[in-house]
Amino acid sequence: MKRSEIIQVLDGTHPERSDVIAWIMNGLIILSAIAIALETEPGLPLPIHTWLYRFEVLLLLVFAAEYLVRVWASEHPFRYIFSFWGIIDLLSFLPAALLLTPEWQALRAFRLMRLVRLLKLFRSLHALDRLVAAFKEVRAELILFVVIAALMLYVSAVGIYIFEHEAQPDAFSSIPKSLWWAVATFTTVGYGDLYPITPGGRIFTSAILFIGLGIVAVPAAIVTTALLEAETNIGKKKKKKKKKKKKREVAEPSETETDLNETPKGE
Repeated sequence: MKRSEIIQVLDGTHPERSDVIAWIMNGLIILSAIAIALETEPGLPLPIHTWLYRFEVLLLLVFAAEYLVRVWASEHPFRYIFSFWGIIDLLSFLPAALLLTPEWQALRAFRLMRLVRLLKLFRSLHALDRLVAAFKEVRAELILFVVIAALMLYVSAVGIYIFEHEAQPDAFSSIPKSLWWAVATFTTVGYGDLYPITPGGRIFTSAILFIGLGIVAVPAAIVTTALLEAETNIGKKKKKKKKKKKKREVAEPSETETDLNETPKGE
């Protein structure tokens, strides 16, 4: 088996071999997330804590072995090590290795870093490739929309500050504090901790609510359109690859025909 094929087996994308290994790795990732949640139970019996610790050691060995195999099998090891998935693979076992020492076990935030393993589930999902392609396709439009949304948030914070500062000096004491109201209103969450009481503030809030619907809907529509286009483009690429394969199979003579052509005429 070639080195490139080993990576395909680990990812579950090999055309001929089974994807059992990839399913096992994904299952271990899900079980690790369940184990991390169980660790936070205050009344958990000591034997279960012991088993969870042993399971964490097992995961450490498995993910470390996977990382080393990927480094060895990669055509460009250093490029893989510093790539997105290389860093994710490293973080999937490095925090667990440090947590085996008592000094690091007290850091809860560091313990939660093991949840980075969940990102490994997306490696074998082809839908993620389509999503990435879609975001790349509409990257410029999304950046422009983010800039416009940021400007609208600032204008909204200024507006509500002008309308409500005198009536509610504690709630809307400054423009930076009014930004929280702007974010909650634009995203149509509306927590209710900050709300206008003046007529001008209520009219202004109603206008912002309608604009907020567009702030949420427009990016969703842009990404949906890009996803459909990406799906179409991927389908076209697959068809082209199939046509090229068929042409090669037709162009290349079979082994039997080659042997007959190479046989001397006297025999």
